[in-house]
Amino acid sequence: MKIQVRRAVCPGSFDPVTNGHIDIVSRASYLFDEVVVAVGVNKSKNRLFSPEERIDMLTEAVREFPNVKVDGFTGLLTTYCQERDIHAIVKGLRAVSDFDYELQMAQMNSSLADIETVFVPTTPEYSFLASSLVKEVATFGGDVSGLVPDFVRERLAARIDENRRKGDQ
Repeated sequence: MKIQVRRAVCPGSFDPVTNGHIDIVSRASYLFDEVVVAVGVNKSKNRLFSPEERIDMLTEAVREFPNVKVDGFTGLLTTYCQERDIHAIVKGLRAVSDFDYELQMAQMNSSLADIETVFVPTTPEYSFLASSLVKEVATFGGDVSGLVPDFVRERLAARIDENRRKGDQ
């Protein structure tokens, strides 16, 4: 009798990883035997951090979960999943607007491959949290501690400072 390993993927851009992301990954790690946090690599999109930097930060952020690994991917998420025998996608939902978009994505993904999407409601304290908001607040000097791990906050501040110096030249 073959025992099937329950694998899931938590995809995203993670630019940067937030405590909300880590919360969803943590909860997925209890539901599945293996979880892959898959960083989408889209060269056409302008990101604050490179794919390698995002993968490094995520690897550090999820270190405490032994059944979680981090990887990057390009192209369709369904292709990535098929190549790795992954049959579940875990998506965090913050609001009804997230559900509308994610439901369409889930239906499209299931039409392309044998993949189910599992929606996990965000913990209320992170319901407003998005990477784009964290970047905006940090860019204008706001305090993002408590929204991202300390090491991410430090790297975020350094990158924003670096970009400012480049802009002053």
